[in-house]
Amino acid sequence: MDCRVLSIQSHVVRGYVGNKSASFPLQVLGFEVDSVNSVQFSNHTGYAHWKGQVLTADELHVLYQGLKLNNVNQYDYVLTGYTRDTSFLEMVVDIVQELKRQNPNLVYVCDPVLGDHGSMYVPENLHPVYKEKVVPVADIITPNQFEAELLTGKKISIEKEALEVMDLLHDMGPDTVVITSSDLPSSFGEKYLIALGSHKKINADGTKVTQRIRMDIPKVDAVFVGTGDLFAAMLLAWTHFHPNDLKMACEKTVSVMCHVLKRTISCAKDMAGAGKKPSAAQLELRMVQSKKDIENPEIVIQATVL
Repeated sequence: MDCRVLSIQSHVVRGYVGNKSASFPLQVLGFEVDSVNSVQFSNHTGYAHWKGQVLTADELHVLYQGLKLNNVNQYDYVLTGYTRDTSFLEMVVDIVQELKRQNPNLVYVCDPVLGDHGSMYVPENLHPVYKEKVVPVADIITPNQFEAELLTGKKISIEKEALEVMDLLHDMGPDTVVITSSDLPSSFGEKYLIALGSHKKINADGTKVTQRIRMDIPKVDAVFVGTGDLFAAMLLAWTHFHPNDLKMACEKTVSVMCHVLKRTISCAKDMAGAGKKPSAAQLELRMVQSKKDIENPEIVIQATVL
């Protein structure tokens, strides 16, 4: 039986962000991906120029109605990322709730994109919608440290506080929480960032257990776009293949990221030339070239079970 994903994300004609970042890796791993493009832009907004269209909540509703009328609205997963509009986000929640009524086993993977490094880069009125409506219906969420703090109203300065924040996020709804990046100190030094994961499961005998992991990930000295979208897609895939092994799922997810980014930065530097800073176009993720690493990633980052 095919495993089918409804992915509601942005689309770019050139490059890799949103659905372009998520679809190919998921398809390579055997998932059927139905894409709704929340925006259609010429390229991502990190370029000097960009043009395009934005899908409204009403237009999203019309597309979903088309699927429904043909009785092809059966999904195993829903995946969502960057959104700028509250009515669009609320429509996504309505769709997720309807799909979950049809299939109680549906898993909603949500990257709650709000901001980073202490500042929001979406309108502030999205914050309560994520907190009160989106996160409660999500099963897997992938916030960064700033987003996790914003959703819980609690600051993270030590690992213990991060674990408490993940517990608060579990209480809001999701069984799996991965804080994709944080400013917590790494024992490997300043050139590493810390990611943390937590998964709650109920054993066959009814007892509840929580698996928690930490990963020290080497920083890459470049600004990439579309990495969060790739991370969420890979976490969807690897938690599907390793449903009760968060350690393995996160190791494979982060290892894919490392392989793709290593190849991307290497190619970008070659294109830019010695001593020159690569451009936004040169730093587009080398997704197709990384097909083998996506399918069968060599584990290059080990997770520590906490």
